[in-house]
Amino acid sequence: MASFFGAPPATAPPVTVPAAKAVAASSVPPCPGSHPSTPLCLQPAITITENTSEVFAIKFNPDGKFLAACCGDGAIRVFNSETGRMAYNLQRGSAVALPSTAVKFRPDVESVKTKNVLVSADALGNVEHWHMTSGKCLHSFKEEDNQIFALDFRPDATQFATAGKDTAIRIYDEQTKQQVVKMERGLGFGPSAAPGHSNRVFAVKFHPNDPNVLISGGWDNTIQVWDCRAGKAQRSIFGPHLCGEAIDLQGDIILTGSHRADDPLELWDFGSGEKISTVKIFDDGRSEPSQLYSAQFAKASLSGYDEKPRLIACGSSGVNEARVYDMENGNCCVGVVGGMTRAVFATDWSPKANKLAVAGGDASIRFVNVVEKGNVEGEADENVTQN
Repeated sequence: MASFFGAPPATAPPVTVPAAKAVAASSVPPCPGSHPSTPLCLQPAITITENTSEVFAIKFNPDGKFLAACCGDGAIRVFNSETGRMAYNLQRGSAVALPSTAVKFRPDVESVKTKNVLVSADALGNVEHWHMTSGKCLHSFKEEDNQIFALDFRPDATQFATAGKDTAIRIYDEQTKQQVVKMERGLGFGPSAAPGHSNRVFAVKFHPNDPNVLISGGWDNTIQVWDCRAGKAQRSIFGPHLCGEAIDLQGDIILTGSHRADDPLELWDFGSGEKISTVKIFDDGRSEPSQLYSAQFAKASLSGYDEKPRLIACGSSGVNEARVYDMENGNCCVGVVGGMTRAVFATDWSPKANKLAVAGGDASIRFVNVVEKGNVEGEADENVTQN
């Protein structure tokens, strides 16, 4: 993740809707294995430009109507994803504050009475529960001598996990907010060392089908597979170098996005730990490579066509853009969200629709929709290019 202490960009104007411009001709090479019945493209929606500092983390709420954003000046804001207007200002930014670095909404499950709750974390080790609609901080605690970069909830909302600078994975009981287990690297050195992280951790993810399993990744070029009941890592997958929320699970397929020039976007088999494939990142001959900070599977299927989500999004530095890929179409590039002057730190898919949010160092948040070609409505945007 970029330095937390860089000078923030100048104050930007309020929310803007893209002006009517001709869509620039895409320089993305033609994709192989085209799916003739459902060719897809990106439809630009809105751009939020009222943040005064870089955006390090974004997350849709469970129904996709709102998007929470964590900023470099410590601000935590919630925006309406349809209008772009700020709906709730949970924490105001400050020139002397350290960044808010991670955010997750608590899953809306039947056993949870209070809805609209999100958890945020920051570079001082603070973890805070917020009630979105009232703006109240419901609970807070601090992990001493730690900077937290990653959060995730169990699918049943009974526990949540944190990770960061001190390399440990901590799991907390959601009801009591007490630590249940702290998972760390085992004893030993070199190849004989027990699995676990040896450097900063930037991503944690509970397995969607087995809540007792969690995966994590960071600077040490490994993905760790943890057994939360045993309180230790069971095995490691070597290779991915993560610098942001660039890990995801769809069934037993792991997606990773590495902050490196060569083969940054990869798919892995959860069971064997073997690499399935590399998703080709086309850099179009430009001098700056795509070094990824974020990678995520879509959460919703394309209605009427697919039994499961088929899209991948990633965000990068270097070329400072986000790209969308279609797994059912030869992993081809659907389109590019560009025009950013600084790195893309965060991407998030809406849980209910193929809407993607993109944010990063230029303090903006951009929304695009994935639609069938021929069904694009509204105005064009020269910063959103199609394959």
